Amino acid sequence: MPRDGVQPLRAALWSAFWRRVAVFAAVAALLGAVLTVLNSASAGAATVGAGSYTTTAPGALPSGCADLATNPRHWVTANAPSGAVPTNDWWSSILWKRTNCAYGEPLFAQPLGFRAQSGGLGVSYSTRPTISGSGKGVGEYHFDYREDFVAAVSGLAAPEVKVDDWSDWTVSPCLSDGTHTLRATIGSGLPFVYFRATGGDAQIKAASDATVDVWSNSGSTIGYTVNGHDYVAFAPTGATWSVSGSTFSSSLAGKDYFSVAVLPTTPSTSTNDRAALASEYAKYAYNHVTGTAVSYRYDEADSTITTTYRFTTTALEGSATGTVSALLPHQWRHLADGSPLPQTYISSRGPLKVLTGITSFTTSMVFHGVLPELPAVADSSGADATTLQDYLNAEKADPTRQRSDDTYWTGKGLGRAARLVEIADQTGNTGVRDAALSAIKSKLTDWFTASPGKTGHLFYYDSNWGTLIGYPASYGSDQELNDHHFHYGYYIAAAATLARFDPTWADADHYGGMVDLLIRDADNYDRADKRFPYLRDFDVYAGHDWASGHGSFAAGNNQESSSEGMNFDNALIQWGIATGNKAVRDAGIYMYTTQAAAIEDYWFDTHHQIYPSDFPHKEVGMVWSNGGAYSTWFSSAPEQIQGINLLPVTGGHLYLGDDPAHVKANYQEMLDQAAKTQPGIWPDIWYEYLALGDGEAALADFRANNSFASEEGESKAHTFHWIRNLAALGTVDTTVTADSPLAAVFTKNGERTYVASNTTATDTTVHFSDGTTMQGPAGKTVTAGAHTWSGGSGPGSTGPTPTPTPTPTPPGGTGSSPTLYLSGDGTLSANAGTADSVTVTSADGVNHDGSPYKPLIFTASGLDLKFAGGSTQFDLAVDAEQSIGNAVQMQVSYDCLGDGTWDHVETYRYFATDPLPGWEHYADEAGLASATGTPCDLKNGTVQIKVWNALGNAPGALGTGDLSTLRLPYT
Repeated sequence: MPRDGVQPLRAALWSAFWRRVAVFAAVAALLGAVLTVLNSASAGAATVGAGSYTTTAPGALPSGCADLATNPRHWVTANAPSGAVPTNDWWSSILWKRTNCAYGEPLFAQPLGFRAQSGGLGVSYSTRPTISGSGKGVGEYHFDYREDFVAAVSGLAAPEVKVDDWSDWTVSPCLSDGTHTLRATIGSGLPFVYFRATGGDAQIKAASDATVDVWSNSGSTIGYTVNGHDYVAFAPTGATWSVSGSTFSSSLAGKDYFSVAVLPTTPSTSTNDRAALASEYAKYAYNHVTGTAVSYRYDEADSTITTTYRFTTTALEGSATGTVSALLPHQWRHLADGSPLPQTYISSRGPLKVLTGITSFTTSMVFHGVLPELPAVADSSGADATTLQDYLNAEKADPTRQRSDDTYWTGKGLGRAARLVEIADQTGNTGVRDAALSAIKSKLTDWFTASPGKTGHLFYYDSNWGTLIGYPASYGSDQELNDHHFHYGYYIAAAATLARFDPTWADADHYGGMVDLLIRDADNYDRADKRFPYLRDFDVYAGHDWASGHGSFAAGNNQESSSEGMNFDNALIQWGIATGNKAVRDAGIYMYTTQAAAIEDYWFDTHHQIYPSDFPHKEVGMVWSNGGAYSTWFSSAPEQIQGINLLPVTGGHLYLGDDPAHVKANYQEMLDQAAKTQPGIWPDIWYEYLALGDGEAALADFRANNSFASEEGESKAHTFHWIRNLAALGTVDTTVTADSPLAAVFTKNGERTYVASNTTATDTTVHFSDGTTMQGPAGKTVTAGAHTWSGGSGPGSTGPTPTPTPTPTPPGGTGSSPTLYLSGDGTLSANAGTADSVTVTSADGVNHDGSPYKPLIFTASGLDLKFAGGSTQFDLAVDAEQSIGNAVQMQVSYDCLGDGTWDHVETYRYFATDPLPGWEHYADEAGLASATGTPCDLKNGTVQIKVWNALGNAPGALGTGDLSTLRLPYT
């Protein structure tokens, strides 16, 4: 959303920020006007299919200290990764300097905060929030940077900080004066800070106003408390720490490494607990984290996103690999493996739970589906139907109705027109549909063409920064690389709508390549593409986007409109499906599902565990790295502070209705804060939001108050369509999922309506998790259950037509499903069943690697499936309790014709289980150990798996029911 003003903020926190008022005042002046920074130079164009972008800058470029405009690697060392530099991150201000040209601003990594300075790296563990505002009105909370100590090298006087390395959620700041060097590795969720020091003794200097207590000093380890926070520093074996007042020093025994860890603080720990924690952390103190990487997998059959967070470590002593990580609430709520410690960290994101001894951890989240638009299930005749058509016809002459001509407002207009296309198509108004499609096509084609002499309505690729900037730019999208996901999400979503009606326009030979460049600029999903940073705007550990390109604020980075971030994610899903690009689709589903969980916690605090107890609001308008604020960049009105996290309202924003009770509470909070009985600003956005919690009440409010001016991205047609149909559908039902991304379920008075949209050119069948099956004709949206209707959303669609009542899938039996679950009775079943477990016999101390020994056997027969390529996937829940040295192994065998001959056998590498109670995941990532035969189609075929202990002296457990899944590479 536009960041065109500055809300009232505490002077102490924003002392650094106010130096930037002049910059933002200039941005504020752009509101409602076209940005006129274009020059008249002819643009050199690079073609992408039928589209093109300019390689000659037509306007302002990213700016900052020194020569950053043309050299974004000014504060990057020669050791740093090649390719485009990351921006929009929690640590961006030390690379992209705008306010403090030497050291950047404080960095907040959860649980620790950091501040680079001449003498070293300052460290803060902030456990007491500062809260401003009370009662109604603007308010915010911040866990400010409060320095506990500075980690240093004796004599260091670095004139600046540079960035020596980065990975998905770590960064390595480096301070050097030519003689002394201190390099640190810090990261989100890391309670450890890892240092490499040369040129002098390692030093830890407590803050001058701090109280310090050394509670342990033995050999290479020193334990100390600063300002009530417990730390442990680890020097190399053979080194010692000397204490002089509040300064600790070590020669590091001639080596160059040390690490410092902060210990968890809640629940309050006794001396014995502190010692035990220090001993546990000591196991991993020399395993320096040298890299992090996220990977994700969308399981279409189960509608789940499995995300794995991996750590690369370098053992500077010994050969261990484990580390320690603190998980944020949106992660530990969905943790799929590991058992956190009972102690937690305090943070601006609520309690952080701790896993120790890990090289990775995995989360599993349910994706609840999106829609191109709500279906038109309400009565298609009568006064309401006439009213809707009147609203639609009023938009025919100008479907985009733009407020301004820059990237943001063009995007808003495109989004507006896309909603009109969907509604007009559903209701058979081809005139309005085609007018809106024509407007979308004309504007996108214009913006995607950089012809000679053209200076506006075009995109420019900056190879120095690795970014694609649209001109006229707006709200810092050029000089600060702000908000690219906000702006471009609208373009991509509109292109997805156009692609369904004009697939030729969207193919790679025409304008599909330009859409893909916009996607890659905001959130490059391809690690191999070095033209853009990987997932620029999306913070994989925080679970959400950051809006500011440089993040140069005293409170870190920020994000205001989480819902416009979700608009981008939904746009990727829609575009990926419309064009058959599963990589884009799955990237969209990963970010959408993860960010929905983050929004639930950090913007809305629906579990009441995140905000400080005396923070006077139920939600925030903005999330900062170190807190949150009930405010926006552009308004102090409650309708807009809360409403900015609700727009645009689309079929991709059904997540806002996952908790109908919260919807009604949030709506009432807005009315209370505004001291009104009806929203005075953006009533259409608020009525549409209320409809997700109470459609009947929203429809009554709209009927009584429909003379308002629509929000700039809205239309009366869409508002009325949305509210009227939700009043008929009821609320979102998250207890049922589907094996199609474009599906949703609603419930009203105990009756469900199932909705599935097929925007492809091929008929499909959609299976819902409660057994309901629906046929999805090509290019149609279909509903069934309480409402049975189909129509719209496809080339040649002519409006509503009847659809047959769906036939439920018969219960029981294995059927011919490629997704099977391990059942306690020894079968592989298409039905998940109740979670349970069976015993895996001990290996009796003998190595049975590759040779099934007293295996558990699970079989499915009578399968008719076509081999689709690829390999078997599985996810087995296994547990060796406290047994040491166990390893479980799996083998899958395929009998193609059911004649008793195994035609293809795959044996996977064994999985070494840990000696901690709790399920672990043995998955296909373990890799193949051996394979025989050739994959083949199954015709009345049989599939069998064997699970056994390949190593160990103790039995283990294997999860059954929905705990363990086998996914065959078949259709």
